Amino acid sequence: MTGDGPVTEFDGRFSDPSARATPWPEARRVLRDAELYWLATVRRDGRPHVTPLIGVLREDAVHFCTGLREQKARNLDHSRQVTLTTGSNAWAKGLDVVVEGAAVRVTDRPSLRRLADAYVDKYGETWRFEVGDGVFGAGEDAAAVFRVEPSAVFAFAKDPHGQTRYRFARN
Repeated sequence: MTGDGPVTEFDGRFSDPSARATPWPEARRVLRDAELYWLATVRRDGRPHVTPLIGVLREDAVHFCTGLREQKARNLDHSRQVTLTTGSNAWAKGLDVVVEGAAVRVTDRPSLRRLADAYVDKYGETWRFEVGDGVFGAGEDAAAVFRVEPSAVFAFAKDPHGQTRYRFARN
């Protein structure tokens, strides 16, 4: 999610006649400020796996971490395709944002240090991660860190209801 921003497309088929496209900065704000995200991954046998988690928006990408032995980590070993969602459970207020893309492992120490600091800035000392060798933590408590590289992001406005798609250039 870098550069001049994504191409924005409003989809009137799934929108109230009075709705307009949600500006990218508004969708980005929801991704930045969310306290909780839902991550969908795919198990080796094709069944979906969805779990809530915390994350941070840094360098215009959503980042999350997972213990190396957790189900989502095992799923990401064979398929990097994910869907990450956040928003409001209300029907007629708020904005839901859905990110579709690939989870790419972050292993370099300077990036991990910046991300560890971003977690503390957002969530407080409870979520202070030590930076290890390509992971947060060490040993059995090690957690892999991922950046979601979007292929598409959708914003679902609720007052009035409107659907906006953001397309990202592939590098």
